Amino acid sequence: MKRIMKDIIKWIVRGAIYLWCKIYFKAEIIGIENIPKEGAVIFCGNHRTYLDPPLMVCTAKRDMRFLAKEELAKNPFLNFLGWVFEAILVKRDEKDVTAIKESLKTLKNDQCIALFPEGTRNGLEKGEKLKDGVAFFAVRSGAKVVPCGIKGGTKENRKVTITYGKPLDYSQYKGSKDKEVLDKITNEIMENIIELTK
Repeated sequence: MKRIMKDIIKWIVRGAIYLWCKIYFKAEIIGIENIPKEGAVIFCGNHRTYLDPPLMVCTAKRDMRFLAKEELAKNPFLNFLGWVFEAILVKRDEKDVTAIKESLKTLKNDQCIALFPEGTRNGLEKGEKLKDGVAFFAVRSGAKVVPCGIKGGTKENRKVTITYGKPLDYSQYKGSKDKEVLDKITNEIMENIIELTK
C-alpha cells in the first residue's frame, strides 16, 4: 500500500514539475526518442541550476534516481523531492561505498541513475576537475550513458531547452579499472554534453 501511495505522489509531483517547466520556462524537449525504453541507463548532463535535476526527472519518461550531495537533505523541499524520487545521497569529497553499492544495485535491476560529471553547479566555469563517476558506473555495470545538454532557464533567457543525445555504449570497457580509460570516457561524455548545449 505504501508503494502504491508513493507511486501516486511521484506521478502527481512529476506532472506538476512538468507543467511548471512547460508553462513558466517554456521548456522544449529534444531527442526524447534517443532514450532507451528499457534496460539500465545512466543519465548525465551539464549542471547550471537547481532546475536541472527536476527538469531531467520530468522529461525523460524513465524513472531515475539522482545522486545528490547529502547536504541537500537539509532543505525541506529538496528533501521531499529526494524522498519522492528516491535520490541516492552522497557524502562529498570521500568514497561513499554505500552510495556506490546502491547505484550499482539500481543499474543491475535495469533501472536508471542520473548524475553530473561536473560534480557541482557550473563546475567547468569554476575550473573544477570532471568527476569520473559516470564512467565508473558505466564500466562497472555495462549500462548505456545518455548525455543531455541543458540551456536557458536563466533570468536573461527563461526559455529552457533540454536535448537528449544518442546513447553511448562503453560495454567494451566493462570491468576496467584503468584511470586513463575512465578519464577518456569522462571527457568523451562531457564533449557530447557540451555539443548538445549548442
